[in-house]
Amino acid sequence: MNFSEKYGNDIEEAVALALRDLKVSRDEVEVEVLEEPSKGFLGLGSKLAKVRVTLKEEEKPEEPEPAVEEIKEEPVKVSENKEKKESKEKDNKAPKKSIIAKRPDDLVEVEDHKALDFLKKTTEEMGLELSFKASVNDENIYVDIEGKDAGSIIGKRGQTLDAIQYLTSLVVNKDSEKYIRVILDAENYRSRREKTLQQLANRLAGKVVRTKKSVRLEPMNPYERMVIHAALHNSKKVKTRSEGEEPYRRVIIELK
Repeated sequence: MNFSEKYGNDIEEAVALALRDLKVSRDEVEVEVLEEPSKGFLGLGSKLAKVRVTLKEEEKPEEPEPAVEEIKEEPVKVSENKEKKESKEKDNKAPKKSIIAKRPDDLVEVEDHKALDFLKKTTEEMGLELSFKASVNDENIYVDIEGKDAGSIIGKRGQTLDAIQYLTSLVVNKDSEKYIRVILDAENYRSRREKTLQQLANRLAGKVVRTKKSVRLEPMNPYERMVIHAALHNSKKVKTRSEGEEPYRRVIIELK
């Protein structure tokens, strides 16, 4: 990969994240600002900065080498490599069952629902251009969100999406005799984020095994910590635990 697109609270933060992703310095890349940051309404719907950081032409042939080298360093033996592959396949399956549940088969698409009314009104007041598709059954409502402002409704690491989901749940369940589970997703963000976290967990687990040193991840919300724990719970070589107080609670990956 010779470029990286990242969101950030401002342009400099987005550039820094992209440089970290590419593992290069600022003078080795060209920066293109795709979206300017802007403040939202009551902290919701704030628009993140988005940049594309591309390796300069002379650096392109060198970029893939670190990733290949890192993959070669992890296995020590052929048998260990096979064990890692089998373990990784099992780990990747586990979160899909325990974290993001499969959508029920009896969902029916609806065009009129209090959740849709609330979402349309709220996002219009926030100045966002979005479309919504809702599917329901007796216990759940799934709302898929699309549109050019989908990145804004997602927010940094899904924080805005989680906040809107919480508010929508309050509206849906107000005066309701039966609790209805509300799930909002924008541009398939939830499954993409979970996959990213699973890959991160497995990569850092490999680092712990190689270096024999524990790794402390950055603070995460309860959902993201649960994904990390689930991704590694079948590992024979590492274990996970959480430490700290919210909102700074984080996962530690260490040898068993």
